[in-house]
Amino acid sequence: MIGIDAIREILATLKQNKLRTVLTGLAVSWGIFILIVLLGAGNGLRNGVVSNFAGRSSNSMRLWSGSSSMPYQGLKADRSLPFTEKELNLMFDELPEVNKGTAVITSGRRNFVYKNEYGSFDLYGVSPAYSEIFNLVVDSEGGRFINDLDMKNRHKTVVLDKKIADELFKNRSALGEYLQIGSIMFQVVGINLKKEEWGGPRAYIPFTTAQTIYNPDKKFYHMAFLIDGLASEIENEEFEDRVTNVMARSLRFDPADSRAIWIQNNQKDYLETMRIFGGLNIFVGIIGIFTLIAGVVGVSNILLVSVKERTREIGIRKAIGAPPATILSAIMLESVLITAVFGYIGMLCGTGLIELIGMLMAQAGDADGPTVFKDPSVEMSYVFVSTSILILAGVIAGYIPARRAVGIKPIEAMREV
Repeated sequence: MIGIDAIREILATLKQNKLRTVLTGLAVSWGIFILIVLLGAGNGLRNGVVSNFAGRSSNSMRLWSGSSSMPYQGLKADRSLPFTEKELNLMFDELPEVNKGTAVITSGRRNFVYKNEYGSFDLYGVSPAYSEIFNLVVDSEGGRFINDLDMKNRHKTVVLDKKIADELFKNRSALGEYLQIGSIMFQVVGINLKKEEWGGPRAYIPFTTAQTIYNPDKKFYHMAFLIDGLASEIENEEFEDRVTNVMARSLRFDPADSRAIWIQNNQKDYLETMRIFGGLNIFVGIIGIFTLIAGVVGVSNILLVSVKERTREIGIRKAIGAPPATILSAIMLESVLITAVFGYIGMLCGTGLIELIGMLMAQAGDADGPTVFKDPSVEMSYVFVSTSILILAGVIAGYIPARRAVGIKPIEAMREV
């Protein structure tokens, strides 16, 4: 066992070499500090990107129609290729991976009027599946989203983003109230509490109602779906090819025409992003580990120098009967003390900086639009494991010079000046 006298002796030895001890300890602190900051920054980037994906389901896919850029089967180029309900139904009939879907009619900005309040906002015609695809959060206190009955009967019902409701209805509840959109009255049946994305707040009415009022030609340019059963990037790419072929047959364009339709496959993008962040985490871990190794090597070197300087002292101790275990444990405890104290300081500084950044990011979190950096936290298990590994490495680093000290013969040590 290490007694209090041994600890005092170790502290006295470290005190005699203050500058060298501090510089070595700083290398250890810097190692654990950099590791924690790098892990926190990596998690912040990951959380920021993942939060942007949270704006819609990770297994969602969106299609936009464009125009042909090349002739096909006697048809000229530069043809507009709008969708109809035929293309919407083909997605369900010919692609078994398609679970739920909706056509989307964007009727542009409309004037919203409620009593003396008014504003101009985007109006979307959608199906009930839109809420699940885009992860809308409808107020549960009596509110709802568009339902099948609204679709069947072409009800003039509307769901408002919270910002619209706040501007038009101020401090009163909007549910059940009627407001004027353009020249038509709609009843508010729900409030979407989800923070709006790019483009500002919008309102949602039944797709069939929008078709009747704003879209008499029954054509639209945007569809969105939930896709099941695609677990890899290869499967997603093959599915995109099948989607293109189905649309090409129906709309009569060359499948190689890159301007005919645009596909945004959220699941494919998510898988690619997670693969990139997986590589980033490995890279960050390697940098952190080598930084720790540099600190441990510094501890080992300073202890080698310490043993060299104390060779005569160690020889005298062995000559008067000091057991090898006492000398070995004293030198190893010196290593553990340096790595533990300075490692703990580095851990506190690293976690403190990460928490400060996280607090500042949270205070700035009310800004509109997506973010690329969010909640740069580090799991405490990683922090404690890293610190424990550092202390263990310190023990190993101290063992090498300690074994050298134990192996010194007293007569040889007495000759050292």
